[in-house]
Amino acid sequence: MSNTTLRREEYEIELAPLGDQPVERELPLATRLWQQGWLRKSLILLGLALIWELAARYQGNDLLLPSFLQTARAFIEGVGTGELLEKVGISLSVLVKGYLIGIVMAFLLTTLAVSTQLGRDLLSTLTSMFNPLPAIALLPLALLWFGLGENSLIFVLVHSVLWALALNTYAGFLGVSETQRMAGRNYGLKGLRFVLFILIPAALPSILAGLKIGWAFAWRTLIAAELVFGASSGKGGLGWYIFQNRNELYTDKVFAGLAAVILIGLLVENLVFATLERVTVKRWGMQR
Repeated sequence: MSNTTLRREEYEIELAPLGDQPVERELPLATRLWQQGWLRKSLILLGLALIWELAARYQGNDLLLPSFLQTARAFIEGVGTGELLEKVGISLSVLVKGYLIGIVMAFLLTTLAVSTQLGRDLLSTLTSMFNPLPAIALLPLALLWFGLGENSLIFVLVHSVLWALALNTYAGFLGVSETQRMAGRNYGLKGLRFVLFILIPAALPSILAGLKIGWAFAWRTLIAAELVFGASSGKGGLGWYIFQNRNELYTDKVFAGLAAVILIGLLVENLVFATLERVTVKRWGMQR
């Protein structure tokens, strides 16, 4: 057997010059438009509105199911008179207070959990106990403890935000690679500084997911709680607006209130959270 190594001869293929052919090809207008996310979502909403309108016309009972046009008219009238905007302002002011308090408490709880064994046991025990408990089930106790005021609503909002955000944040902290942890320790970071400069940036996708879940839980808990809270005190936000118009059989206004709830959810999701993701995790290459 010969030890001679055969060498493959090198060769070069000459390509024909491009000439005057354009390097880039312009996409058709329809393709460029379809690549716009806002346009695709708008078409989906228009399709749903058309289905709603057709179903209402087929059903033929405005009391049970008003049409999309009737609901839009009631929504515009509510905005024009200022009544709907006032209810939205009341709901959002309470929501922001409970949401921010829940974020602070979740941050403190998860910081304690990644710092000490006692904190880990505390987080595990509390989330196992209270996370399955519906926030609205605590409203009767909240009304008993805090009275007929926004403090009762803030209490149930904190409960709805705290556990979902704490679990997602802690799961994100556990997923931080050992390389990043060692880099932080090499810089002498400990305790709160280690959490702020190493764990939070690395776990930001999980934290943002927890913020989204906490926002959704808080928003629907607030609307449900205001139905009871408004009926008890004679005032409230969007939930009270829906409850009051349901009692007076203004079904188009009930749907207008529900539409306001949906629109606020869409705006927060596509403006606030989408912007946060674009300037952080997507810009850093942590998320597609």
